Amino acid sequence: MSLPALACLPDALQPLALRAEESLQQACAALSEAALAQFNAWPLARREDLRRVGAASDFVVQQGLRDPQMLLDLAASGELERSLGSGEMRQQLRDWLAECVDEDELSRRLRRFRNRQQLRIIWRDISRQADLIETCRDLSELADICIDLAYQWLYPRLCEQFGTPIGRRSGTPQHLVILGMGKLGAHELNLSSDIDLIFGYPEGGETEGVKRSLDNQEFFIRLGQRLIKALDAITVDGFVFRTDMRLRPYGSSGALVFSFNALEQYYQDQGRDWERYAMIKARVVGGDQKAGAELLEMLRPFVYRRYLDFSAIEALRAMKQLIQQEVRRKGMSDNIKLGAGGIREVEFIAQAFQLIHGGRDLSLQQRSLFAVLDTLRDQGYLPAAVTDELRDGYAFLRYAEHALQGIDDRQTQMLPDTDQDRARVAFIMGFDSWHAFHERLMHWRGRVDWHFHQVIADPDEEAEVAADECVGGEWLPLWAEAQDEEAACRQLDDAGFADGQTAWRRITALRSGSQVRAMQRLGRERLDAFVPRLLAQAVEHDNPDLVLERVLPLVEAVARRSAYLVLLTENPGALQRLLTLCAASPWIAEQITRFPLLLDELLNEGRLFKPPQAPELAAELRERLMRIPEEDLEQQMEALRHFKLAHRLRVAASEIAGTLPLMKVSDYLTWLAEAILDQVLALAWRHTVARHGAPRRADGSPCDPDFVIVGYGKVGGIELGHGSDLDLVFIHDGDPQAETAGAKPIDGAQFFNRLGQRIIHLLTTQTNSGQLYEVDMRLRPSGAAGLLVSSLAAFARYQESEAWTWEHQALVRARVLVGCPRVGQAFEAVRAQVLGRARNLDTLRSEVSEMRAKMRDNLGSKATAAGTAANAFEATATFDLKQDAGGIVDIEFMVQYAALAWSQQHPELLEFTDNIRILEGLERVGLLPGEDARLLQDIYKAYRSAAHRQALQKQPGVVSGDQFVDERRTVMRIWRELGLS
Repeated sequence: MSLPALACLPDALQPLALRAEESLQQACAALSEAALAQFNAWPLARREDLRRVGAASDFVVQQGLRDPQMLLDLAASGELERSLGSGEMRQQLRDWLAECVDEDELSRRLRRFRNRQQLRIIWRDISRQADLIETCRDLSELADICIDLAYQWLYPRLCEQFGTPIGRRSGTPQHLVILGMGKLGAHELNLSSDIDLIFGYPEGGETEGVKRSLDNQEFFIRLGQRLIKALDAITVDGFVFRTDMRLRPYGSSGALVFSFNALEQYYQDQGRDWERYAMIKARVVGGDQKAGAELLEMLRPFVYRRYLDFSAIEALRAMKQLIQQEVRRKGMSDNIKLGAGGIREVEFIAQAFQLIHGGRDLSLQQRSLFAVLDTLRDQGYLPAAVTDELRDGYAFLRYAEHALQGIDDRQTQMLPDTDQDRARVAFIMGFDSWHAFHERLMHWRGRVDWHFHQVIADPDEEAEVAADECVGGEWLPLWAEAQDEEAACRQLDDAGFADGQTAWRRITALRSGSQVRAMQRLGRERLDAFVPRLLAQAVEHDNPDLVLERVLPLVEAVARRSAYLVLLTENPGALQRLLTLCAASPWIAEQITRFPLLLDELLNEGRLFKPPQAPELAAELRERLMRIPEEDLEQQMEALRHFKLAHRLRVAASEIAGTLPLMKVSDYLTWLAEAILDQVLALAWRHTVARHGAPRRADGSPCDPDFVIVGYGKVGGIELGHGSDLDLVFIHDGDPQAETAGAKPIDGAQFFNRLGQRIIHLLTTQTNSGQLYEVDMRLRPSGAAGLLVSSLAAFARYQESEAWTWEHQALVRARVLVGCPRVGQAFEAVRAQVLGRARNLDTLRSEVSEMRAKMRDNLGSKATAAGTAANAFEATATFDLKQDAGGIVDIEFMVQYAALAWSQQHPELLEFTDNIRILEGLERVGLLPGEDARLLQDIYKAYRSAAHRQALQKQPGVVSGDQFVDERRTVMRIWRELGLS
């Protein structure tokens, strides 16, 4: 691994070098005469390094100007020109913290020490006095000692305040174990890296030595919070390390600290493939080293399976596909970490072998990428020529990453777009020009990507592409305008188009459209390769005219983003699936046209037609959000929306393919909404707490979060359709009067109202990927005139004394979707009490019938008096599946009436919120004849299935009047037999 030599300082950077030297000289002069003399006495070699480093790095210059004495001291110690000895940096920081008296002083000293070391490391990296290994090692050691010594300083002070945590089983004092993940764990930190940590402690118990003891977990949570603040908070002195805790179990929604038993149980029962990948590099970086070693040994079976685990390839392939989607969506092809042939691909290659073989071959159980590459060579997993190329390519990319980050101590892997920064990167990397550097960079990215595809890519892909090379050749003359109109129309007619003339007009309109005319040469070449293939596959369908009508708008929409055309050209299976789905559903065609990123979902047929279960949905969404910085709300909102679009497409595709029955379609769409709401609540909670502090309960303890989102209607009844909105009610159980404990305190009522507003904002704001859901809050107490968020007590009072009968009907289908389990149980108790009270059945029948009559008058088909007129069953009439007599709402009202009428005697009727299972309950307790109950279930499913089909065809939920005649009459008969009018 050769060390790139610095190039000669180019003319473009000479002014920067001169200005840096002069500015630092002036800063020293302003400090003292002695400082100026010390600066002027620097040897020629150091002055030359100063000019080179000053031209390349704004960070070094800024730090030198801010604290010239720090730079002078580094130079005087010789640390700019030598490597630090073992333990030397740790002892330096220990000395710096020796007289530290409080947490504010701890924060200042840590940051000043970090700035000193960062300046030294960047200086040595840019001046080529340190190679990649030393730079990464020093950065990782800096993180280690800052984490550990900050912890060692904080721990005894928290013990004085809250007592010493004692293990319940061992009876011994407990310490935190701090695991460093990712590049920190592998001693491979880059120049401006964040650190991924997981906190654990050996065993439960309580603190001792103070009057009021704390549970061990609560003690370590408080300690962890203070440690994060000491490292992560941005002050006038900057920060120590950006600290990311989202790799812990359950991510941001999980506890900050877990006991060893809880960690072991989580990874055994719920650990995901990506968590295995992350845990490969886990290392104890602070706290109790001995206990940490025991923890890693406990978790080893989760990471390394005893058998050859070839499923790891598929897991890594899926992870890479997710990253590629992010790269495409964010326009990050110039990202040397995540883009094709980037740093991440080398890491994936190494970790694929580790995950597959590491359980049996202990030599692969290493953290360092270079060490793993050596093992892959020595053990014969890969040829030496391959590992040599991967090593050299990875080193080049990492040096380039440091060049990008050393300019301004900024966390970036994107190639610069300004001439000055391009000149800096080329200079640092030893090239005379940006062009020369970029050419070499693309060489290495090409080699890495090639090796990556040999290991990770689907082996069937090459065969599929090769077999498809000549597809569409017969359509080339038509698209290339080598035929006249008559010949083109004749070819289209002969191929199976019903109207060749119209098809020809559509093709020529695409070719002459503004989007195609504005395409660059490469994009046009891609379009010319794609359209003949499209036509060749279109004629294989029963209705090629419909295929062309629905797919060509998509082609026009993505013409300027021709990477999607390549995706479809090189993946004929994906193109085939696209045409099939678009032919089956104009709704799907419209969705993909509006959001072309959904084309990625067509690549994997098994995944497309097999949407994940509820736990997998939640875990996948959590994993996606983990890759986004917590402060980047815009990207979090985009990720949520893309997740919804992708999974909604999978459900629709599965429904069309017949692999998902109606009830499962609604289940999946409901699970999808719940997974999204769970993360939206977490995001909104973090944002609101960050601004105002946590709200309080009546006993003064902090809420966590003492808030639930209740779903009514279709989401409450687990009956969501493709375009359904969400009927929601927000309920909290905090103290409305108590102020929050933040920098901008507000009372509890205001806090929860703002939390509710933030949730609605996250759900309804239009972004490039649309909105998540339309939200209807009118079912909250007092409707639109009521508070946005109700306290549990106020909700109970309203339901007991003020709510109308129709609001109790709605409550039948209400259930807690996400939020605090304790408040959720309290809500269920209120619901059971309200719905289960004794009612006058005559009054109830009258009120339910009156409400249904009003709905029919306002929402039913006017021409047939909402399905009650004599002509309602004729082919010339229409039947509104939902609102007309005998339709969906009639069945829902009957179920709601029955639940209100008889749940006092049969509380089991309140167990479920969906109509199908409530009807099962009515049959089970003998309140509805079994035949009638089953008829209503079948009719209800038939109606909803028809409504789903209409939605996928972008049609309203209305059919001709001669459909569902027997079903409607059956519903109307049972309606009358229940005494409703």
